[in-house]
Amino acid sequence: MVLTINGKSVTVNAGPDSDLLTVLREELDLTGTKYGCGEAACGACMVLIDGSATPSCVTRINSLEGKKIETIEGLEKNDKLHKVQEAFLKTDPFQCSYCASGMIIATVSLLSRNPKPTDAQIVDVMNRNICRCGTYANIIKAIKLAASS
Repeated sequence: MVLTINGKSVTVNAGPDSDLLTVLREELDLTGTKYGCGEAACGACMVLIDGSATPSCVTRINSLEGKKIETIEGLEKNDKLHKVQEAFLKTDPFQCSYCASGMIIATVSLLSRNPKPTDAQIVDVMNRNICRCGTYANIIKAIKLAASS
């Protein structure tokens, strides 16, 4: 099966019922996307599929032909970080950073649809992502900084 990941056509050898997270991490060595809960409840495995934040742990690869998949590794272009990555680095909202890639992916998706979200809209979208360290206030600051740039 051929998938489009981070702007490149990639042939994967996994079975059609394989989940995208496993293919990314184990077959393609794209380990920025994390395994959290395995049931789309924590946000650690978020990737962009056609621009929308999607949990990769429950997304079967047989549903992805012809779609554009972007991982945390694909956000950087020409040695320049995405503005969301820059904002998160500047504000340093994380402690353990396990949730970081999912939070950043969710923020990229949010800002692509709504470049100037309200606090309530940010909270509503980010409710799909769990930070076990509880740094939500600082994560919101990072999102607001990205929205202002």
